[in-house]
Formats: sequence, C-alpha cells, structure tokens
Amino acid sequence: MSSVLERIEARAEEIAALGPSNEKLGRLDDRAAELLRETGVIRMLQPAKYGGAEAHPAEFAEAVMRLASLDGSTGWVAGIVGVHPWEMAMCDPRVQEEVWGEDNDTWIASPYAPMGVLRPVEGGYVFNGRWQFSSGTDHCDWIFLGAFLGDENGEATVPPQVHHVILPRSDYTIVEDSWDVVGLRGTGSKDIIVEDAFIPDYRVVRFSRFTDGSQPRDAGLTNATYHIPFTTAFPLGITSAVIGIAEGALAAHLAYQRTRVQITGTKVKDDPHVLNAISQSAAEIHASRVTMLDNARRFYDKAVRGEEVTFAERAESRRTQVSAAWRAVRAMDEIVARSGGNGMRMDNPIQRFWRDGHMGLAHAIHVPGSVFHVQSLTALDVTPPPGPMLSMI
Repeated sequence: MSSVLERIEARAEEIAALGPSNEKLGRLDDRAAELLRETGVIRMLQPAKYGGAEAHPAEFAEAVMRLASLDGSTGWVAGIVGVHPWEMAMCDPRVQEEVWGEDNDTWIASPYAPMGVLRPVEGGYVFNGRWQFSSGTDHCDWIFLGAFLGDENGEATVPPQVHHVILPRSDYTIVEDSWDVVGLRGTGSKDIIVEDAFIPDYRVVRFSRFTDGSQPRDAGLTNATYHIPFTTAFPLGITSAVIGIAEGALAAHLAYQRTRVQITGTKVKDDPHVLNAISQSAAEIHASRVTMLDNARRFYDKAVRGEEVTFAERAESRRTQVSAAWRAVRAMDEIVARSGGNGMRMDNPIQRFWRDGHMGLAHAIHVPGSVFHVQSLTALDVTPPPGPMLSMI
C-alpha cells in the first residue's frame, strides 16, 4: 500500500462522514479539502522539485478510486485537480515557480474545453470567455482554461487552434450559484468568467503539443509518468472516480443488505436471485478497476521502454477507459435496483453514490459514440479518421 493510500485509510471515516456536508454546501467542505490535502493525493503526479511524488499513474488511480468509494465528490475533485500538476510539470519553468514557488500545496483548477478566445498583443494575449464545470475551483488558486487562438479582432482563427491557458485566481471570477445539479453536488464545479485578462505568452501552450508528446519531450522530463499520452492521463482521474463511486455503492449496499428483510419476509441473504445479481455486479465493477489500472500500466511501461504510441493505441486506450466507466455504472444500477425503496432515502448513502455515478458518466470524456467509432476505424486501418472525430483521442 502506498503512503497516500495509508493516509487515506487513516482519514477514511471522516472523509465519508463529510459527504452530506459537501453536498449541502455545493462544494467540498473546508475540512474535506483539508483532509484531501493531508492525504497528498493532489501531489502524486507533481514534480519532485516542488514536493511531488512523481508517482506511477496507476497508484494515482488507485488513490482516486479509494477516495471516491468514501465520497464521490471528494474522489472526483482528487481525480480532476490531481491531474493538473502532471500537465503543469510540462509547462514553462516560470509559471511553475509562480504556482508552486511559495507553496507547493497550491491547487490548480480547469476546464480544458475551449470556451474562450486569445487575442494576440505584444508580449502575450488578451483573454475573454466563460467556462462551465470547474471542479474543486473554490479551493484552487490557479486554473487551466481551454481557448481558441484568435486574430487581432478577437475572432477564432480558421482552422481552429486550441490552447491551454494558465491564470492566477486574480484574473478570473468564480460564478456562485452556477452549480445546481443532480449528482456530484459537492464538487462545486462552478462557472468561470475571464474578462480582458492579459496572459503572458509563457503561460499559453498549444494543446497539440500535449497530444503529440512533444511538450514533455521538449521540457526534458525523464520520468515515464510524464510520457504517457495526454488522452490516457487526463481521463484517468475522471474514470477512476466513477469506478470508485461504483465501489462505494457496492460497499454501502452490502452493509445495508446484511440485515435487510424484504417485504415478503425473506432475508436478503436467503434470496438467491439478489445474491446472484450482487455477485455479478461486483465482478463487473472489479473488471472496470482492473482494466483501468492495466491501461495505465501498459502505457507507463511503453514510456519506460521509450516506445512511440500510435494513434490506434491511443484510440484503444480511450475505448478501454470509456467502456470501464459504462460497465461500472451499469453494474451499480443493478445493485441499486435491488436496494428497495429505503435505499433511495436521502439518509442512505446508496442514493448519493448512484446520483454521483450517473453525473460522472455524463462527463464529455465518457461519451462513447465517437470514441468507439474512431477505434473501429483504426482497427480497419482508416487512420486518421475525419477531423471532428479526432477530439480527445
């Protein structure tokens, strides 16, 4: 067991107990965020120079899964915010020092969706836009935001060029009351607004440099963790959280069913049909865990050997990740369907895991259609597929 997992286990009871408070607040309770910092999970993929562990990505995924099995929102924030130090390690040393120079426990938010436009000016850009879904943002002091490169009039160029932009908290506004959803309520995934912020050029990176692997190479990074594909690393924290949520639902269901007597008078432990469904669901959730961890290890091992990752392999990695999320949530549905009406009471954690899992599955990274389509095309030697289908492969 890693030291991070040990610290999570030492705080497990309190992390789980704070789940209702996170949900009520619409963000992580300050104590929940403090506990998350104490575990060290956010610094697992952070450079050693700034107090990070430079851990194996599979170890990070295991930590996220365990946190999400205790509370979905805490695990989700860990998975999202915890990937950002991985990307920051590849960025200009000047911005790394700005972010971590005085406090290596500084958290970085996102989202990466290109909802803003960069207008070039001398020395950098003027930036404007509005973004949704900035998970954990109340506890972060910097942010990565996706953007289109614009022209001198602020109009996005054609063909579009996507960039990642790094801003301090003073350059953006968090929109309160912009996160009112059915699940993952405790993540506080609020809207972000940027108005006429000046961004020095060293805080802007073209997204294609992450997907083609040139950014970590040019940054001189030697740890294999930083050379797994972006489209394997970025979904890792998100899907691991969904799998952990399903594991949490299973654990809550088992605890509830141990003494449950159905309306017919039959004890659940004497009902072979329910027991069969529970076991099948547990096997499916476990399969999701194993495939996600195997995927991370596979690409880490390729990076250690210095092997180039093909587009087809990246597409297969995304198929693995998306299917793992869907498999876990389907299995969770089978569990919930056998929890009875009392399993849906608001004081029963089963219903919160269920809502959180479906909200997590709705993330854009889990949309299966284009991912499965692209993977099938590459298996038929159609590479690359049509332009819009290249997104996040």
